[in-house]
Amino acid sequence: MFVLGIDPGLSRCGYGCVRSDGGHTHAVAAGVITTDLGESVPCRLATLRAELHELVGELHPDVVVVERVFFQTNARTAMSVGQASGVALLTAVELGCEVVEYTSNEVKLAVTGFGAATKDQVQRMVARLLGLDEVPKPADAADALALALCHLSTAPWARLARPAPAGRATQAARP
Repeated sequence: MFVLGIDPGLSRCGYGCVRSDGGHTHAVAAGVITTDLGESVPCRLATLRAELHELVGELHPDVVVVERVFFQTNARTAMSVGQASGVALLTAVELGCEVVEYTSNEVKLAVTGFGAATKDQVQRMVARLLGLDEVPKPADAADALALALCHLSTAPWARLARPAPAGRATQAARP
């Protein structure tokens, strides 16, 4: 499975692409898309969309995973992260990708086993799980890689938990 994680932000949008082949997981790409603070918000959103469109078009991921905005203490930051998240979700859908969202606590739990892990703990586990010699930099890229790893670890369980399609009989478990 080939997963592109996106840590949305208007100033800095992290991305990290991870491939999992038969038990081996490795990072394919990671980085940050930045927008010009001197431009208007609509122009910055357009820049972000164009960059994400190019990235998704180049990588052709099976799934795009975006961090779900769950809680922010700063309303201004929450608004810009929400706008960037919307652009990422829309771009992925426009390009025909499956899209999944996870909260930061879900990512922390999947990557470290502890939903209240620190940013440093998550980043060190990302490096360890991907066999990297050091923590990926910048932090936005490491967070995006963590999103991709989260999906890789939870997707098999999510498929099992989905209800059977309508019209199909399921076999009851026997004691």
